[in-house]
This record gives sequence, structure tokens and C-alpha cells, in this order.
Amino acid sequence: MMIKNFGARVISVWEGLRPMTKKMLVGALQASGASNAQSQKFSYDVHAEWELSRLLSALDEQTKDAEVRKDAEKLREIKQLAETCAKVLQTQTASAEVFIQLATRAVQRHDFNNLDRLADVLAARFSAGEVAEIIRQTDLAQIRAVAYETLALMPLNNLFPLLDDPLYFEIARNALEQQAFEFDNEEAQQVLEQLELDEMNGE
Repeated sequence: MMIKNFGARVISVWEGLRPMTKKMLVGALQASGASNAQSQKFSYDVHAEWELSRLLSALDEQTKDAEVRKDAEKLREIKQLAETCAKVLQTQTASAEVFIQLATRAVQRHDFNNLDRLADVLAARFSAGEVAEIIRQTDLAQIRAVAYETLALMPLNNLFPLLDDPLYFEIARNALEQQAFEFDNEEAQQVLEQLELDEMNGE
């Protein structure tokens, strides 16, 4: 794989990667399948996540380039590296921004099986605050629906801190309404009633 043929932006991002991130990517590329890639022990941190996210954006942008699309082998290699970045991110991230990036790719590719897998990641790994941030940041209805469903399945105690934050209050209330009326959660109904009383009393 010749990175130098992948375009100026990809080259620039690649050259800015730390050696440990490059090593991680090479190891993931050499894995014989997705299951192997997921089982590898990577040296992964917040900086590596940022690097992989930037590289993924650059690679995805290159796949739209008219000249690149004329070269089937180059396009295949760029897509292979992009999918490797995405797989590593998907197995590790707990960031709202990266989740939106990955979920947006799935929606744009009509890959709803992967969107389902991302929903499982959201439920298993993300805090209520990060899920609420996903709802706040995305405009895509499919991603908002996945995130709201994840919040609606969380214990009520996870949602209470969101009610104290003006950024997330309406999101938390919507999740409570989903719990109360779609899932017949009586405790959520009681919380909503208390919220309405507080509003009526100007609290």
C-alpha cells in the first residue's frame, strides 16, 4: 500500500500520525479478518482516536475524487485503509463526535446492519451525557433515533444529571417521555409529573 499515491491531504494526515498510531493501523491491516482486528490489543488513547478520525475523514474524501475513482486498485486500497480506521474506532471509541462520524458513514452507505452494531456499542460503552451530546450534535434522524432509544433504555438515575443541564434538559425529558409512554415506566411518569409541577411553580 503506497500512501504517497493517496493524495496530498491523506499524505499530510498520515505524516502527522505518531509512530504508535501507524503501527496500530499496520497491525490492523495485516489482520486476516474483522474478528482478529477486534481482538488485537492496541495502544489506544484520545490522541490516537483524534488521529484516526482525521485520517478516516481524509480517506473518505479521497474516495469521492474523480481521478481516484478511475483507478480501481487505488480506490480499493483507500477504502481498505478507511474501513480499517473505522473498525478500530468502532471497537474503542466512547466519543460523541466519532460516533456521529461512524454512524453517518453507515447511513450514507445504507449499511443499517453496521448502524445496528453501532447502537450496541452506544448502549454498552457510552455515558448518558455522551449519548445526549450525540443527539444535540447530529441532524440525521436515524442517528437521533438510535441515541434516543439508548437513553430510553438506561436506568432513570443515569438521566437525572441531564435534567440539571440546560443543554440536555429537553433531551432528557424526551427520553423520559419515551420511557413513560412507550415502555410504560411508572417511575418515569412520576418524574415527568414532578417536572410539570416544578414548571408550574416556576422552579
